[in-house]
Amino acid sequence: MALILGSAAVLPSCLSDKGKPVVQLKHLKIDADQENLVNNLTETILPKTDTPGAMDLGINLFVFKMIDDCYDKEHRADFITGLSDFAAEAKKQLGKSFNDSTAIERTTFVSGIDKKSKDEKYKDNTKLIAFYKMVKDQTVFGYTTSEYFMTKQIVYELVPGRYNAMFPVKSKATA
Repeated sequence: MALILGSAAVLPSCLSDKGKPVVQLKHLKIDADQENLVNNLTETILPKTDTPGAMDLGINLFVFKMIDDCYDKEHRADFITGLSDFAAEAKKQLGKSFNDSTAIERTTFVSGIDKKSKDEKYKDNTKLIAFYKMVKDQTVFGYTTSEYFMTKQIVYELVPGRYNAMFPVKSKATA
């Protein structure tokens, strides 16, 4: 009887997915809070307006997949270190975690990081800047290669393009 009651008390904690990331990656080891931070960062870089945002298009998942599959071990390590540095810097500047901040606070914070990433003098935290650049680059790349962008924003036509048989041609008068 004690074993059954003990199991019933422990079972809910075993079934809880809190702290476990949704995205399953081969090389990167991240927890749910870190995954949520990157998701919120991609949404801050590419917010939902009259067009879909990063989360609507799955760009957040694309970022994780590209970094996990296409970056070498050193860059993946920089990503994890930069992710921690980014979270710490956000907590320091915002007074709360990046995930708990409002969209306006996130945008202001990310704008500051973006300015620092372009400044050659800012060398205090190169891993944070490397992390931010990786996420931003992959977010923009994911968006510009997404099905939505290629079909709704620009209409991509394969080379050589259309054949227009009715194109007017000026005739040359020979003398």
